[in-house]
Amino acid sequence: MKANIVLLPGDGIGPEIVLQGQRVLEAIATKFNHQFTFQSCLIGGIAIDQTGDPLPQPTIDACLASDAVLLGAVGGPKWDDPSAKTRPEFGLLKIRKELGLFANLRPIQTFPELVGASPLRREIVEGTDILFFRELTGGIYFGPSGREVVDGVEHAMATMVYSVPEVERVVRLAAEAARGRKGHLTSVDKANVLEPSRLWRQVAERVVREEFPDLKYDVVLVDSMAMHLISRPKDFDVVVTGNMFGDILTDEASMLPGSLGMLPSASIGSDGPGLYEPIHGSAPDIAGQDLANPLATILACAMLLRHSLQLEDEALAIESTVRKVLAAGLRTRDIAAGGPAIGTVAMGDEVLKLLV
Repeated sequence: MKANIVLLPGDGIGPEIVLQGQRVLEAIATKFNHQFTFQSCLIGGIAIDQTGDPLPQPTIDACLASDAVLLGAVGGPKWDDPSAKTRPEFGLLKIRKELGLFANLRPIQTFPELVGASPLRREIVEGTDILFFRELTGGIYFGPSGREVVDGVEHAMATMVYSVPEVERVVRLAAEAARGRKGHLTSVDKANVLEPSRLWRQVAERVVREEFPDLKYDVVLVDSMAMHLISRPKDFDVVVTGNMFGDILTDEASMLPGSLGMLPSASIGSDGPGLYEPIHGSAPDIAGQDLANPLATILACAMLLRHSLQLEDEALAIESTVRKVLAAGLRTRDIAAGGPAIGTVAMGDEVLKLLV
């Protein structure tokens, strides 16, 4: 296979972890006789510094022409001024819209070797395996928003908006995934308060009833789901929810395995390239110090191979190699629990040794 992969290193530790992901993809290409070409483009704070735009048009054009996109992270204290005209995070929102990426997939899976790193008791988290589907281009992040002064008092607003097609397409994706797993789909909303959530619930129930009657289906309010993730995470298989709820719940769930540094994500649409990234941020406090955990980015490369290039064997090769690395006792600082730790580059080296 020939594939063009765009790299968006971004800010903070982004360049360090994306480099390790690229090295692993290059090794996969050699091992399985593929031809991958790479193009690096600007996004986030560094793009603001160099172009004044967190997502320059050349980056958009390159991504649209690619087969897949690998992203590092964006943002940092340098660009945190709330009064700034633009922020690095705007680049993330915009690229999702430009690429039509309406579903974010976040697998929350505990690794047996790292269960002790979780802040929760072993018996609660051991065996957790949840696949979240977060709607990505609708809801309150993309609805009408703004500020106005009324009777001398400043007001700010952000509006949650969802349409029937937006709900249908992400629920179908989630239901199809559930059908290939344990056959259990959970929809999360706030239908007891919010009108968009009432629409969400009605549409989701209709889609599952008419098209996926074989699934076990249940509905959970978002505040209850926040509690259930801490008390009984093993009870869930595939979870689908809206943009803001998914943003919050998946960040909460990311702590179940014990480290953000172990969790990848994929953002996909109906066609065109998918966007793959670790779920953690830019970690500017450790940037450039060879301390970042690259495994989430490497696992994101496995998702890239699986979902954008349909290379399942290659994806499995990466995932099994990461498990071998952990089984060998190799750890970066975030998952070492105070024990011996290796750096970003050394962890990439160990993955490459076991991969080939």
